[in-house]
Amino acid sequence: MPFLKILWILLAVLFILYGIVILSIGSGTGFFLVWFALGAISLVCAWFAEIHLWSGLPAPAKSIIAVLIIIVLAIFLCVEGQIVRSFHHTPEKDLDYLLVLGAQVHEQGPSIVLKYRLDTAADYLEQNPETLCIVSGGQGPNEPFPEAAGMKQYLLEKGIAEERILTEDASRNTKENMEFSRKLLTGNTVRVGIVTNDFHIYRAMALARQADFANVQAVPAPSSVPYLPNNLLREFLGVMKDWLVGNIPSPFYSIN
Repeated sequence: MPFLKILWILLAVLFILYGIVILSIGSGTGFFLVWFALGAISLVCAWFAEIHLWSGLPAPAKSIIAVLIIIVLAIFLCVEGQIVRSFHHTPEKDLDYLLVLGAQVHEQGPSIVLKYRLDTAADYLEQNPETLCIVSGGQGPNEPFPEAAGMKQYLLEKGIAEERILTEDASRNTKENMEFSRKLLTGNTVRVGIVTNDFHIYRAMALARQADFANVQAVPAPSSVPYLPNNLLREFLGVMKDWLVGNIPSPFYSIN
């Protein structure tokens, strides 16, 4: 059995198994299907290796395919580099507001991803008692209540006073998180910390600046290492989508 065929089959198995893992966590999206699709593509590549398709292609076709692969890889590595570089920031003390971005909520409470954000926000709010908090997120079709409502309840249970928590419960995505929450701010020069998971910081900060946040800082929350490949791939696609539709500037230079 050719080496390349074995390699593609192994990749297919890994992709499909990882897709099953992502499916099992109940993230609320269908993104796990991407891993099954990658598994299927890998199996097709294994078949191509079996029939020696590459060696049978004319030289110009090989050159074109190779250039396209290099371009795609270069774009992917560049954008992922920006995302990873944004993982670590230390926000200033006594920010005027924290804006906590919503994520999947369940009947029993926030998802794992959202708990990381809320715990990070609660820690900051306890250490900076003058800072107000905006929890932002509407209700998706697979959610029992608006994300903002579940987020507020979680913070209340953490001991954060209700008068410090403002809610924005109409947004459906990160762009709307920023636009709708911006209207809750008092003053044009307030300092705002954006609380979201490390893998989401780059895009969130880009969208915040596009929404005219004058003085905005990143407050990164951690994320689960086993699910990081899924989150990084999903975030790459999110960055590319937002750039192509004009929501954020080019991701091929640093915004930090």
